Amino acid sequence: MSETSLHMDLPAEHMRKIFGMGDSYLKKIEKDFQVTVVDRNGSVVITGEEKNANRACRILSQLAEISRRGNEIEEQSVDYAITLGMEEKEEFLTDIDGDVICHTVNGKPIKPKTIGQKQYVDAIRSKMIVFGLGPAGTGKTYLAMAMAITAFKNDEVGRIILTRPAIEAGEKLGFLPGDLQSKVDPYLRPLYDALYQIMGAESFARNMEKGLIEVAPLAYMRGRTLDNAYIILDEAQNTTPAQMKMFLTRIGFGSKVVVTGDTSQKDLPAGTKSGLDVAARVLGKMEDIAFCSLTSRDVVRHPLVQKIVKAYEDYEAKEKYRASREKHLRKN
Repeated sequence: MSETSLHMDLPAEHMRKIFGMGDSYLKKIEKDFQVTVVDRNGSVVITGEEKNANRACRILSQLAEISRRGNEIEEQSVDYAITLGMEEKEEFLTDIDGDVICHTVNGKPIKPKTIGQKQYVDAIRSKMIVFGLGPAGTGKTYLAMAMAITAFKNDEVGRIILTRPAIEAGEKLGFLPGDLQSKVDPYLRPLYDALYQIMGAESFARNMEKGLIEVAPLAYMRGRTLDNAYIILDEAQNTTPAQMKMFLTRIGFGSKVVVTGDTSQKDLPAGTKSGLDVAARVLGKMEDIAFCSLTSRDVVRHPLVQKIVKAYEDYEAKEKYRASREKHLRKN
């Protein structure tokens, strides 16, 4: 294999962001692509096998462009850029980075960070009903909330409705203190947290008081028709088929719906079918309904979370294969 050296100009202020604290990001790139990167007075020299040197150069160029836009370089962005580089994907991290949905109350931009997330956001823009499926940390609910709040602020919808099934995950609702609202609030807390972060507590409280934002258990949806609303059903893997049908048939004119769930984390009683699983089979080929599957690669929390999710995915795949094999052997 031929070794080559590539040169690229990289101003010091961007170099500091791209290389990371103690050159931690740079060391990842060097290790994964087996190259050496040296700073020579503002000119970066990448040395290694030609194919790998070109990959590393491409990654550094993309990270430099993100830095030039005034963004911080996060470890997750570096890890994902390396993944794309390894697979020689045609998609560029810079294309994903440019899609800003909105900003938090503190001014931080909210945008997709992976190809899967970008496809999910694009589906929400173009389809009436979108199912976002995937493990924890893939941004399913948070991105849907950002899209809902943006549509609300742009007067595309008249209100936002956020709902979750108040399923008991081990603890019994009856043993929790307070009235019914106090009992179900813990189940809705993640939705409140996202609203506070994106809208601000005062704006949220004001709109909720006016009835323009509603956060409620799924049972409260029965018997209603929801027109001109942005509706998000979270934790949909914990719905029964009847609940899912009830929810989907509430949708009125001018409404947009996002259903999120993780089929690997069901809290339903043993033997109960998930409404999310049934919906995927029944509605999978319907026009104007999209199913977006996010994976461990789309996890945007701490890198360790991504590794944990991947480890569980591998374990569950092995267990499924083992069970299938045992069933086959019993038949024969």
